[in-house]
Amino acid sequence: MNTGQQHPISLYLKVWGLLFVLSSLSYLVDYVHLQGYLRWTLILILMLLKAGLIVAVFMHMAWERLALVCAILLPPMCLLVLVFLMATEANHTFLTRLLFFR
Repeated sequence: MNTGQQHPISLYLKVWGLLFVLSSLSYLVDYVHLQGYLRWTLILILMLLKAGLIVAVFMHMAWERLALVCAILLPPMCLLVLVFLMATEANHTFLTRLLFFR
């Protein structure tokens, strides 16, 4: 018999409802034809909120120990930092080539 902690179904229903609202807001950003950095900032924020809810509730990370959370979330965060650094360096290299090799 499983004696683990059981979470109420209302928690999952509330999270599903919140995910629906966040997805609706995400589609609304395109519906109102927002452009530029505002559009991409809103889309990324809504995407991160939805991903955080899914990881926290449906993958039960909100109830795990800190060591396990760090073991699962820290490596992707490090990869994102490295990708950002590589993109910044690539942009610098591209601009340098445009400046000196015309």
